[in-house]
Amino acid sequence: MTRNNFILGAGLSLALCPSVTGAAPIPKTADARLTAAWRAAITSLPVPGQGCFTADYPSTVWKQVACTEAPPGPFLPAHGPKGFVVGNGNDFSAATGTPISSAEGRFPSIRGLTQETNEGASDTYTLQLNSSYYVSPVCHGAQDPSQCRAWMQYVYSNNAPYDGAGFMEIWLINYGSNCPAGWGPYATDCYYNSNAVDVPNQALNALGDIRVSGATIAGGNDTVKITSSKNAYAVTMPDSMIDLAGNWNTAEYNLFGDGGGSEAVFNAGTKIRVKLQLHDGSTNAPTCITDGFTLESNNLGLNTCKAAGGKLPSMTFSESN
Repeated sequence: MTRNNFILGAGLSLALCPSVTGAAPIPKTADARLTAAWRAAITSLPVPGQGCFTADYPSTVWKQVACTEAPPGPFLPAHGPKGFVVGNGNDFSAATGTPISSAEGRFPSIRGLTQETNEGASDTYTLQLNSSYYVSPVCHGAQDPSQCRAWMQYVYSNNAPYDGAGFMEIWLINYGSNCPAGWGPYATDCYYNSNAVDVPNQALNALGDIRVSGATIAGGNDTVKITSSKNAYAVTMPDSMIDLAGNWNTAEYNLFGDGGGSEAVFNAGTKIRVKLQLHDGSTNAPTCITDGFTLESNNLGLNTCKAAGGKLPSMTFSESN
């Protein structure tokens, strides 16, 4: 067995070794357990520095790859009155009593989904793991620092027929017209995109297999990871760009339009269950709050939300039309 493979218990260790001619195929249930264990391992494994990285099952070694530019966006903060569909401030978010160090969003159940469009384009959407707006030292240079708030978005953009991308977009809301060097202006706000890692576009029927996780380390890097059952992609950005570490206490995860305040439109009869797991140094259940932070939206309505404590505190809710 190579050092790039890992053992998942005596009963399953051989399944990750190179195949042997004539060996019996791995049962689907065993394969599912192995890939789930691999995904958990690669998600928790830090990348070995700054840049863009990929890993393919069963390897637990991140391989550095060339970065690309993030989609032009921007992916806007919510503003104005909330509507009845998901987005523009109308969403469920998980609020914690201690700072979040990492979180992962996924869709455990998707029913009735056959079509999604974004401004007429099929299979075009973003998966966003968002912080709330928070006070950051980066706001000290704002026109009025007391009115400035920082905001982090961990994003996967699926933009068929082009390649998908994983990246981070950060905002300084109400910063003023004189944005920091390298930041783009948007009205009185400023935004900045990290590098992006290329991710092959995912078919709509693979949506339930995609997960987006975000992590933050004070004095280190913030990292977004996009995983499927057998592939992983990651990109980093210095936390000093936005000072999220220690300030992340509310998280939102959902499927939205692909930037510019756009809407992901699902066919009638769609029902999606959303799950967000957190690491905040506690076993306490987060609080479900009816609040969201991105202007992008979808055409589903919120149902009920439940929170649970334990090793991985979580929030689960459903949305449907």
